[in-house]
Amino acid sequence: MKAIRRFTVRPVLPDPLRPLSDLARNLRWSWHTETRDLFQSVDPERWAASGRDPVRLLGSVPPARLAALAEDRRFLRRLASVAGDLHDYMTGARWYQAQPEELPAAIAYFSPEFGVTAALPQYSGGLGILAGDHLKAASDLGVPLIGVGLLYRHGYFRQTLSRDGWQQEHYPVLDPNELPLVLLEEPDGTAAQVALALPGEKQLRARIWLAQVGRVPLLMLDSDVEENDLGERGVTDRLYGGGSEHRLLQEMLLGIGGVRAVRTYCRLTGHPAPEVFHTNEGHAGFLGLERIAELCAAGSDFDAALEAVRSGTVFTTHTPVPAGIDRFDRELVASHFGPDAELPRIDVGRVLKLGMETYPGGEPNLFNMAVMGLRLAQRANGVSLLHGNVSREMFSGLWPGFDADEVPITSVTNGVHAPTWVAPEVFRLGARQIGVQRAEDALTVGGSDRWDSVADIPDQEIWELRRGLREQLVTEVRERLRASWRQRGAGTAELGWIDGVLDPDVLTIGFARRVPSYKRLTLMLRDRDRLMDLLLHSERPVQIVVAGKAHPADDGGKRLVQELVRFADDPRVRHRLVFLPDYGMAMAQKLYPGCDIWLNNPLRPLEACGTSGMKAALNGCLNLSVLDGWWDEWFQPDFGWAIPTADGVGTDPDRRDDIEAAALYDLLEQRVTPRFYERGRSGLPDRWIEMVRRTLSLLGPKVLAGRMVREYVERLYAPAALAHRSMGPEPARELAEWKGRVRAAWPGVTVDHVETSVSEALAELGTTLGVRVRVGLGELGPDDVDVQVVSGRVDEEDRIGDATVVPLKPVGSPGEDGRWAYEGALSLDRTGPFGYTVRILPAHRLLASSAELGLVAGPSEELVEAAGLLMR
Repeated sequence: MKAIRRFTVRPVLPDPLRPLSDLARNLRWSWHTETRDLFQSVDPERWAASGRDPVRLLGSVPPARLAALAEDRRFLRRLASVAGDLHDYMTGARWYQAQPEELPAAIAYFSPEFGVTAALPQYSGGLGILAGDHLKAASDLGVPLIGVGLLYRHGYFRQTLSRDGWQQEHYPVLDPNELPLVLLEEPDGTAAQVALALPGEKQLRARIWLAQVGRVPLLMLDSDVEENDLGERGVTDRLYGGGSEHRLLQEMLLGIGGVRAVRTYCRLTGHPAPEVFHTNEGHAGFLGLERIAELCAAGSDFDAALEAVRSGTVFTTHTPVPAGIDRFDRELVASHFGPDAELPRIDVGRVLKLGMETYPGGEPNLFNMAVMGLRLAQRANGVSLLHGNVSREMFSGLWPGFDADEVPITSVTNGVHAPTWVAPEVFRLGARQIGVQRAEDALTVGGSDRWDSVADIPDQEIWELRRGLREQLVTEVRERLRASWRQRGAGTAELGWIDGVLDPDVLTIGFARRVPSYKRLTLMLRDRDRLMDLLLHSERPVQIVVAGKAHPADDGGKRLVQELVRFADDPRVRHRLVFLPDYGMAMAQKLYPGCDIWLNNPLRPLEACGTSGMKAALNGCLNLSVLDGWWDEWFQPDFGWAIPTADGVGTDPDRRDDIEAAALYDLLEQRVTPRFYERGRSGLPDRWIEMVRRTLSLLGPKVLAGRMVREYVERLYAPAALAHRSMGPEPARELAEWKGRVRAAWPGVTVDHVETSVSEALAELGTTLGVRVRVGLGELGPDDVDVQVVSGRVDEEDRIGDATVVPLKPVGSPGEDGRWAYEGALSLDRTGPFGYTVRILPAHRLLASSAELGLVAGPSEELVEAAGLLMR
């Protein structure tokens, strides 16, 4: 029989056990071993059956067991200790509180998904896991962050396989009352709500659920409320589901509704209002429009409000390809704004202008969420050094006239939250060397360049640790594989072979991630005979564990999954290569530590960062990867191997895959497997253990989310807060008017004459040139501009690389023709082909970058040809 109505019946804890409820509702348990151990001791069997979720555990423990625990003095002492530790964690001063006072009072961090724990399945892949790690690291550091997202009633899909290996999706309904969440309430006990106006005099309402991530509140908006019509109730149904209008409504609720939720939360709790708003990818870009509307309602005009909002906004882009960005038809966007919809006081044309691709190569009819995010943020970044370069190229059309390396997009390389991803066994090994507290600080706060204490760990202990983790993975894989085959319709009698799947003494390779085509799930299958030889080698075999989900709408990705699964089903190799369905955080926490090699073979440079290899490295797993994302930045032969790429222009995609797959097989055959299996005098693989040791000691400190968040604070949040404080109503109005005046006058800005003190095309190293230029400033004056000479080595097409910029100074008053004279000195500090040019940029004290307006004036082509500007 099927129930016609469902309730969540919460347990009534005896008074001595009441702290268990607080511990369960604070997601710090997801990365705090002592808290998880405490919950496990409540009832080990139910703890495992609950998926290690304290809220579900407490809902299933019989009253008799609770009554017994309430009388158990030993348990109550442990409970008091863990609860006291949480109180100290929540209230004590941490890294942030020891920094200079000019740091922001609060930062709002918006993301479409958050991967905090498997018990709160609100993530699909790397973007969400990164966002969850960002919150957890901020909590550990004491950074006053407020997270903002959506609560998806179906989360992301659960993945199973059909008998023939085709991916199948399932969307279980999530009841917020069964999740580690509490409803944000008004003083009268009613649910706090935000509302958006929709066309046709309709409204989209949402409740606000609160997940406490250590010290960080995470606000999650839920449209499944009775006041909404059926269509509006489904806005937050699925992560990355639905058509264009559905996605647009999700992103309006996230951005506009999210700002309103933050204001509500601060009003109800007294939390300081955010000075900085951080947009994690373009999905939340509408938050800037809502903040502009707030300022306009307080009396500002649109342009001044735009400057005020930009000053305190940080935008992080995660995609290296235009196809990965949400883009909407302009008419669809226009229909949701204006007098009959949302933000009625803002002209729809101003809204559209922020997101339109009005640059060469853009689609002028499409509204681009990342473009809007960049236009609404004074500071922007990619998520690795290489991705910063890719982003500057990709978005250079927004800053015409500037070389890509001057586009104002910096980079902060991602990191991972070590307490979440480091296996307890690895942590205990480190704690034995330096003590528990120092080990915790090393993993959370970071700050050191190397973990020298790893050098003191004996080889035998490292090798035993690695084998023990591999053995745990083998057990986990067999359990999951058996469950998967049963879901595929196999009977118990067919599955005896699973007891022989994987071997704890065989080199183990992991490959787990989403399955878009550019990540090349099936590259390893390119030459199946060579792969089979590797798997079945008599002396140096390898075994591979693969996992990943294709997007429900991506049949191409599903075909890749099926191809891999069918190969893994082959009785000849199924004990050596397995595909595990339903990849998620719980699986990942076993997979990363248990592998010896983490494989990553995307098409370069399409991996923005790729943090899975970082999590593996923190557990002593070596990386075998294409030089993309973070690996391009930090690869050393000590840490693993780089797969050579064939990414030249014009390389045929099939041939490229053949070349790179062959390089992968060569590395495995000639360098990786010999090193794993060779033994030194001690009977241990000495050279392999040394690579593990150096990975932990030298790479470990780099890949921490604590390092990442500290960089965000120091390089982006602190400057944004200072800019926000400087951009009061009057300065904002002044800057907006100045920008308008400069844009109008810029056509009259010219470089008219350039001369130097050396006329020959040959000069000696160390020579100083006197540079004198005459410029036309039109309606502008010297206070409005910077005149610069830009110099450096030149290529065969006279393009300047590795440029040096020297400011020139005005001399006297304008001449009779209105032209200004500027002078300066240029040092010839490099040999070889050398060149320079002169340019004029807008200049104002409140600009974060001289490229901010996208305006630059330089010499005309005729002037360049006449000036003889090259030195050889």
